Amino acid sequence: MMLSEIDQRVQNLMWDIQKRTLQRMKESYDVDLKTSYKDLVTTVDKENEQYLNQQLRKIDPSAQIISEEGYGDRVKSLNGHVFIVDPIDGTMNFVMQHRNFAIMVALYVDGKPTYGYIMDVMNGELYHGGNGTGVFVNDRQINAPANNNLHDSLMVVNAGLTIDGGHNVREVERQARGLRMYGSAGIEMIYVVTGRIGGYLSYLKPWDLAAGMVLAKELGLVVKGIDEQSVDVLSSNLVLVATKQVTDDVLELVN
Repeated sequence: MMLSEIDQRVQNLMWDIQKRTLQRMKESYDVDLKTSYKDLVTTVDKENEQYLNQQLRKIDPSAQIISEEGYGDRVKSLNGHVFIVDPIDGTMNFVMQHRNFAIMVALYVDGKPTYGYIMDVMNGELYHGGNGTGVFVNDRQINAPANNNLHDSLMVVNAGLTIDGGHNVREVERQARGLRMYGSAGIEMIYVVTGRIGGYLSYLKPWDLAAGMVLAKELGLVVKGIDEQSVDVLSSNLVLVATKQVTDDVLELVN
């Protein structure tokens, strides 16, 4: 199957899972703790992941799948086709606010970030693109955001990083025009690629990073590791996603 056909079928799947999620929100579901009272998982996370993985295997049977809740494969390399799945990104928001959460899927081909999909469930907006085709919101293509500097930009910084104050992030926050936190990597990635936010600095796991990294790179934005020289999408990273100018400004400040 051609990549363009896979892309179209995954887009259709994202709309399918959006409808299923909206329906499940009207019904009862269980909420459990994972590592702490701040780390939640619901039956909807698990159901979404199982359904997405099942459908992705039908779309691309030879692909491997990395997914957050453990229903994927044990992937040790990005050789071939690899899907990276986040069934609900921002589960705390899903449970507590019933908004500001996303569903994300990415396709990497031989290690190359190829297609990314971020579904803003409550707003009915699918951000998708890659592979040289551009980035779209539903059917509308979007332009790269303006290359603003830190003083002219809002920044999103991970809450834990802000509280700890490591890497001199408080100086980054002071020099930005303002600080925002949304509690969902998917929503925050959307805001960077649309220019509402100039930069996003956070600890990101593969499923947090993969889809947004595709869209950001497609628009010429910078995706850069702070602790490491390169970003490894198979591991957890402290990552900056930003305009080129914000990247330069932030890198002068962080340590």
